[in-house]
Amino acid sequence: MPPVVLHSPDDIRKLATDNSVVLIDVRDEKDFAAGHIPGAVNMPDIFTYLAETTETGLQTLQKTFADLFANYGLDGKKTAIIYEDALHTRYGASCRGYWILSYLGYPKVGILDGGLSAWRRKGGELTTETTRPTRAEFPLHINHSLMATREDVQASLGSDTVKLLDNRDKVEWLGESSSPYGVDFAPRKGRIPGAVWIEWYDFMKVADNHATFRSREEIRNLAASRNLTPDEDIIIYCFKGARAANTYVALAAAGFTRLRLYMGSWNEWSRDPSLPVEDGLPKAAAPYRKN
Repeated sequence: MPPVVLHSPDDIRKLATDNSVVLIDVRDEKDFAAGHIPGAVNMPDIFTYLAETTETGLQTLQKTFADLFANYGLDGKKTAIIYEDALHTRYGASCRGYWILSYLGYPKVGILDGGLSAWRRKGGELTTETTRPTRAEFPLHINHSLMATREDVQASLGSDTVKLLDNRDKVEWLGESSSPYGVDFAPRKGRIPGAVWIEWYDFMKVADNHATFRSREEIRNLAASRNLTPDEDIIIYCFKGARAANTYVALAAAGFTRLRLYMGSWNEWSRDPSLPVEDGLPKAAAPYRKN
């Protein structure tokens, strides 16, 4: 990760004074229309897009988002700042935007720390005016080291050198629900065999509908409780890569250096009946219990 990922409202104001920032609001169109940060553009696709990690699927993902970001004027010189309502309210959508841009190799990208919740707390104004950016040439340089494909996950099963981290909600981990969008949204319920579990909320502190990431020490201790250390090769997954991106940001900030995100996540894995699944409490139940 670059030195600065989480930007305060004051940081955003400074960047906006010389027209060097593109603010990207990942919320639904109706929420954006009701009020957003002045100058922001709306890209709900960052949250809604369902990825496949086949060769064709990755090419489609790359082309889709490179084109969308080009439409919003990302030329490699401007800083892209992604925001949502708050870090815990839209399943990690702003972090997903940050991760997608990092995967595409964009050099200047960050997240509004605390989202609109923090912006409002600092007296930030909202507007309903629409910004129409000028299309730019998006600098596409894929960072393959950030992506785990379905084949990568399959190869990791039973491995002593690659760890799988599932950070979905408890009902999904146990196989009681297939997704956050409905119990039977995906064709199968369960988890990828051998994955350890830390619910994504646990990486944050939440008070009065405002979320902040825990300290470096707290995050390292939480990971250590599942035998995850900063130098290990870790693949994170959730349902579609949003909550996993939130956890990616938290772990990277805590000094974890070998992180990959399985972008297809459970949505892709569950749709292939040849891939193995587990459900219920694992045999070694104690290490997987929530703190």
